[in-house]
Amino acid sequence: MSMYSLYLLIPLAPLAGALLAGLFGKQLGRKGSHTVAILGVAVSFLGSLVVAQDVLAGHLFNGTVYTWLTTEDVSLTVGFLIDPLTVTLMLVVTFVSLMVHIYTIGYMEDDPGYQRFFSYISLFTFSMLMLVMANNFLQLFFGWEAVGLVSYLLIGFWYTRPTAIYANLKAFLVNRVGDLGFLLGIGLILAHFGSLDYATVFERAPQLAHETVDWLPGGPASLLTVVCLLLFVGAMGKSAQMPLHVWLPDSMEGPTPISALIHAATMVTAGIFMVSRMSPLFELSETARSVVLVIGACTALFMAFLGIVQNDIKRVVAYSTLSQLGYMTVALGASAYPVAIFHLGTHAFFKALLFLGAGSVIHAMHHEQDMRRMGGLRRYMPVTYLTALVGSLALAGIPPFAGFFSKDAIIEAVQATDIPGAGFATFAVMAGVFVTAFYSFRMLFMTFHGAPRMDAHTREHLHESPWVITLPLVLLAIPSVLAGYLAMEPLVVGDYFGASIAVLPGNGGLHELREAWHGTGAFILHGVQSLPFWLALAGIATAAACYLKWTQVPALCMARLRGVYTLLDNKYYFDRFNEIFFAGGARQVGQGLWQTGDVRLIDGIMVNGSANLVGRLSMRLRRVQTGYIYHYAFIMIFGVFLLMSLWFVKA
Repeated sequence: MSMYSLYLLIPLAPLAGALLAGLFGKQLGRKGSHTVAILGVAVSFLGSLVVAQDVLAGHLFNGTVYTWLTTEDVSLTVGFLIDPLTVTLMLVVTFVSLMVHIYTIGYMEDDPGYQRFFSYISLFTFSMLMLVMANNFLQLFFGWEAVGLVSYLLIGFWYTRPTAIYANLKAFLVNRVGDLGFLLGIGLILAHFGSLDYATVFERAPQLAHETVDWLPGGPASLLTVVCLLLFVGAMGKSAQMPLHVWLPDSMEGPTPISALIHAATMVTAGIFMVSRMSPLFELSETARSVVLVIGACTALFMAFLGIVQNDIKRVVAYSTLSQLGYMTVALGASAYPVAIFHLGTHAFFKALLFLGAGSVIHAMHHEQDMRRMGGLRRYMPVTYLTALVGSLALAGIPPFAGFFSKDAIIEAVQATDIPGAGFATFAVMAGVFVTAFYSFRMLFMTFHGAPRMDAHTREHLHESPWVITLPLVLLAIPSVLAGYLAMEPLVVGDYFGASIAVLPGNGGLHELREAWHGTGAFILHGVQSLPFWLALAGIATAAACYLKWTQVPALCMARLRGVYTLLDNKYYFDRFNEIFFAGGARQVGQGLWQTGDVRLIDGIMVNGSANLVGRLSMRLRRVQTGYIYHYAFIMIFGVFLLMSLWFVKA
């Protein structure tokens, strides 16, 4: 098989599995449906491994697969760009997706929508692969919208639950806000660059670096700044950055495998990937990178605080995802794109592990998600506990787990940058280390340690999850331990990404990190002597003190800091504001248009008013039709008299 055929096979294999499971699920049955879906993703993962080896050997590809539409100036095509950045995302997407597919066999075994679920997750994998393999903005937008559509279907998978329907509508609408900005950015690129092909746009970008557009009142703005900010609005929607983050916590209404696939490793990282791919544009606008840095820092810190007060085990992990996406965005703003992708990869492993571990707990607890009704589960679920411990240590950034390398690299890069907002970003990522360690081990201690708090019936039936659930946990725990150690040097320090990521000389702090590099061992030694490591240890120790030793402290803090707790419990009132201002405002506008436009103008004046007018005129005209011949004769004589009078006047 040629490499070109393999490029086609990688996205089409999951699509074939999705179509077979979706259209012929009844005929194939449960076993047949999950077999074709898993086989499709397995083929895609193995193909990605082969392509990765080919790319490492120096064989890149950028070409058209299919020409959809051609005009005089623009050609709209489907094409693939295969380079180190692409294959990194391909490996992450297909591996995590494969683990989720296997896990789903055990988690969804009793669900009536079993075949439909496998069809959706395979379709999602196809959409994500089309997004990351794109070589032009049209295909990127297709994949972008396709993952949004499938996520809508998956979040609302249990469509009989009103909360699930509310959550998927919320996700869909919030993402439309981001996608509007994204589409406007693509439209500006087409208008000014004359092409939607990455290579052409990136080549022409330096020539248009000083071009301006009349964007808003108050003077012209830099074209590239406007383009980058609009593209980043799209990334804010997909990657759940403040204030477009509100959809992600509610999306936990979907089945747990979806939380792992969409909201830990793949869809939410689409924005991070897109900004990294657009690095030749972002590097030419310091204003855009500064905005990216500050928004990422706000998300990293403020979303971490919300994880402290959550009692739903999945929502803790969800707010953790928001915070870690903020860390990746901070790295993008600091021009440390390789570090952002590195953290994307390590985070994909340990966050998918934590989501699937939470799902294993929920499965054993008969779908109970409140951590206040758990406790002491490590005796009953040793494999789940050990893998959750690995995930928590990686999330907290303890060496030598994967999260330590990527998180410390982000902090080092931010400290070395000097663009506006860097000081606040440094504080945010530092403070976030303590908060992250605290809420991750709060979750671990409340769930697996202490006295059991579940009812007697649940405790009697507690047992470790079946192997189809625990095997993916173990397979995800391995890269959660080793990925940082193995990938730090080639991905961040080395020139692994090559020309697929552009960083202008003097931009960001990545060059200082590379200059100070003396090997993985030295990086770990430096890490344990630096402030972030001790902040992480302090967070773990504080969680242990509050939830293992002095268990009355959390309630005391809640009582003493009632105002702060209320603010965090209400998620900074973002949802309340959106509900009153946007949703309520839209309803008020709709009510006004209905009452004024529909009832009064259309029905009252145009429809009923015209009918009333005709009725009144006809009532007047009916009086003329008396039925007497002498009335009609008189009117005829009068009419003839008028006509003759007019004729004489004209004559």
